[in-house]
Amino acid sequence: MERFDYTPPTTLTVPPVEGLVIREIEQSNLDLIREMNRTIFKEERIINTFERDNILILLATIDDEPVGFKIGYRENRFTFYSAKGGVMPAFRRKGIAIALLDEMIRIVREAGYRRFAFDTFPNLHPGMTILALAQGFRLIKSDYNSVYREYRLRFETKLTDVPGD
Repeated sequence: MERFDYTPPTTLTVPPVEGLVIREIEQSNLDLIREMNRTIFKEERIINTFERDNILILLATIDDEPVGFKIGYRENRFTFYSAKGGVMPAFRRKGIAIALLDEMIRIVREAGYRRFAFDTFPNLHPGMTILALAQGFRLIKSDYNSVYREYRLRFETKLTDVPGD
């Protein structure tokens, strides 16, 4: 039996966002991400470590103003893991989070990954849970995170149709 018995979305439903530019940045340019992370998440830690294989950092801007980011890395040879992402409060509900997610998926699909996964905390960040379900991601795991004192949900989607995957 296949792990996923559903048809994954070939592309996400991304609304047009006027002036939105998403580009990949290097780790040496993390200052913008740090500032946004403080505003969005009220914490200094961006991710646990940047010592990861195939780290990918995306920055979203509108008219050269940083409005969001997404960071992910290789979890294993088949799965790319989106570790963190966020959109500045004044720019939420405009489709920026979906656009960041879509761009990351496009890049990692082209790199040959078979699956794309992320974790979210539904009571801390309900929008990401709603986005995942609305975009056809599958809930594959849930557990309790004692650091955040919150339940963690893991969502995943297939990126390719590989027999036996």
